[in-house]
Amino acid sequence: MDTAPAAISFDNTENAFAYKSNRALSKAQFLFSSMSHPSLVSMGIGLTTWAMRNKLPINGIIRNTIFEQFVGGETLKETAPVAQMLGKYQVDVILDYGVEGGESSESAFDHAGEEFIRVIEHAASQPNIPFISIKVTGIARFALLEKLDLSVEAGAGTLMQRYTRGLERLTEGEKAEWQRVQDRMLKICSTAFANGVGVLVDAEETWIQDPVDVLTMLMMDQFNKQKAVVYNTAQLYRHDRLAFVLDSIEAAEKRNFILGIKLVRGAYMEKERARASEHGYPSPIQPDKESTDRDFNAAVKLCIDHIDKTAFIVASHNEYSNLQATRWLDEKGLSHHHPHVHFSQLYGMSDNITFNLAKAGCSVSKYLPFGPIRDVIPYLMRRAQENTSVSGQTGRELALIRKEMQRRKGKQPY
Repeated sequence: MDTAPAAISFDNTENAFAYKSNRALSKAQFLFSSMSHPSLVSMGIGLTTWAMRNKLPINGIIRNTIFEQFVGGETLKETAPVAQMLGKYQVDVILDYGVEGGESSESAFDHAGEEFIRVIEHAASQPNIPFISIKVTGIARFALLEKLDLSVEAGAGTLMQRYTRGLERLTEGEKAEWQRVQDRMLKICSTAFANGVGVLVDAEETWIQDPVDVLTMLMMDQFNKQKAVVYNTAQLYRHDRLAFVLDSIEAAEKRNFILGIKLVRGAYMEKERARASEHGYPSPIQPDKESTDRDFNAAVKLCIDHIDKTAFIVASHNEYSNLQATRWLDEKGLSHHHPHVHFSQLYGMSDNITFNLAKAGCSVSKYLPFGPIRDVIPYLMRRAQENTSVSGQTGRELALIRKEMQRRKGKQPY
């Protein structure tokens, strides 16, 4: 009889918020209460964007509110005490240098690549930072990736066929530019390999994802022969990604490397639908949340069924998906701390999942972004919007915080 999952309760707020002082818990309550009002969030985003554009001195306000909740600090040094605190509760850290290059210069892309390497070397010196996260748009021009991607063209063939045809569209100068992107990626991954740190490659918009997939697969083919060092990301709110996960597993088995894959539900949903409508191609997004949930859970099960050649991260705030993953591991007699299994949630959210998984012996981490306030503003805006648009997310966070506040009131003066 399967009894192990019964020990995991995501309602245990004592475990979830043990790391927060009464004052910190009160601040979190105020923040999530504010984010429960869409009009207030929309106004705040507009004012913040305007203030930053006009260089008004608002960094202090941002730092003491939303930045403090969701970001590890402005520098690597500032993330250290956060990582150490999480380590006390057996929670690991995924470090994310908050850079989104867009149309930056080659020198800026080179700088970002060197910063990623610096983060890897820092992670290697810490006991509980097994992964760092990178975005290919931090080291590559968006328009270049867009020109390489033929995914929305009818009859464009398989991923590698589309990539080959995309290369043919590049000018000689663009081919040299793409080679520099590959060189940056190779340097990042080889440094990670040498230091025993995993590199998680974030997903991008669908119309630039093909070259990201190919580049990541090439790195896995080179560095994942003995253990998973490089991980791709599959956004299961795309209706084609479950098939992509299966194709990736088959490619890993054929090429004899370990597939590294981070499973997420996804971002950019409204942007994706709007672009598909504007350009007249079918939306890549699932028709409803139930379809996304179904494919996400199926992808988790698929990875567990191929665990010898697949290392995966359940990167989810969904309680059912996390608990179901532990049940499937139990059914196969696999440890919750299996080297090919990891769980992760964003810093500042779903503490009830993270800390209770850690308490149950699971390998789990917090995704911890860092960087200058101006650079991480886009990330913070997405977190604010997410907490107003995701059904029940803010309400769940608030209910758990209030439950813990009441529990503490019953034990001691608050």
